[in-house]
Amino acid sequence: MRVQLALNVENLDEAVDYYSKLFGVAPHKRKPGYANFAIDAPPLKLVLFEAPGAAERLNHLGVETFAQEDVDAAIERFDAAGIKGEQEEASTCCFATQNKVWSRDPQGMRWEWYRVLEDAAEFGAAPIVDTRVDPGESADAPSCCAPDPESTHR
Repeated sequence: MRVQLALNVENLDEAVDYYSKLFGVAPHKRKPGYANFAIDAPPLKLVLFEAPGAAERLNHLGVETFAQEDVDAAIERFDAAGIKGEQEEASTCCFATQNKVWSRDPQGMRWEWYRVLEDAAEFGAAPIVDTRVDPGESADAPSCCAPDPESTHR
């Protein structure tokens, strides 16, 4: 497992250059408006979204796991604790097909617990739905892991 940190950046080329130098590794995946780093030491999945003018630098947090059992255990734990959000199976997000479960902390920060099944050619558009939203409010979040320009907590 490794922690995921997803950031909104003003200029993707500048950010990729900086983080490549900071961690001493090249991006694992690079697409228009998107890059990710799979860093061994420290164990980190750093995801960069080009989002000029985003209200917040932090997009979301997550835990990348390499075994389906870990995702299944998170789903059970989140459900039992009453913090489970949207559960996705074989959904395409961030140029990868993934199984995942979402949760939001009390201040609205999105967390995902996920496993990559395979790379994908497209970014994806799987909706993120927060099942803890009060009735009458919109539960729909932006597509996939894309920056949410209306939120100050993503």
